[in-house]
Amino acid sequence: MKHEKSGGAPDPVDVRLGARLSRLRSEHGWSLGELAERSGISRSTLSRAERAETSPTASLLNRLCAVYGRTMSQLLSEIEAEPAPVVRAADQPVWEDRASGFVRRSVSPPHGGLRGELVEGRLDAGADISYDRPPVPGLEQHIWVLEGTLAVTAEDVEHRLGDGDCLRLRVWGPTRFCCPGPGSVRYVMAVVRP
Repeated sequence: MKHEKSGGAPDPVDVRLGARLSRLRSEHGWSLGELAERSGISRSTLSRAERAETSPTASLLNRLCAVYGRTMSQLLSEIEAEPAPVVRAADQPVWEDRASGFVRRSVSPPHGGLRGELVEGRLDAGADISYDRPPVPGLEQHIWVLEGTLAVTAEDVEHRLGDGDCLRLRVWGPTRFCCPGPGSVRYVMAVVRP
């Protein structure tokens, strides 16, 4: 889904994200075809994302993060200004995957040298997001549900979490996040790189 500002211009976040994705591919010396083979994403989709003609989905960004060996927060922090030790709530970067009903807020001040970060996630009722691989193998996640119900599947085991419940896991393979409803779910995820 393409995010546009009034007047039909691409969303500035999508433009910065596309430019960063293009630079990452160039830094690795890969053609669009090579990146398509490594990520399992079509050349045309990669090209459109790099040119900000489309807003990438959470699943697409996760695949690219896996190829580049970084978390989604790292990637998103790379398109923001130089990090400060404190980031006010109003200044925390928010990214939305409108197609899936997922809103992601990077709570921690971004810093490339640190291994841990906090992320707030919100899923609309009925939202169902699958990731075919972790962005970084062995990534540690602590998922704390603030309100609502969240079903997290990892290693073919579904964990149904309600208000106040917390799940800790290391992610080696596919994961799935579902909000069975009836309302939306809001959760905090602590992410720790290995």
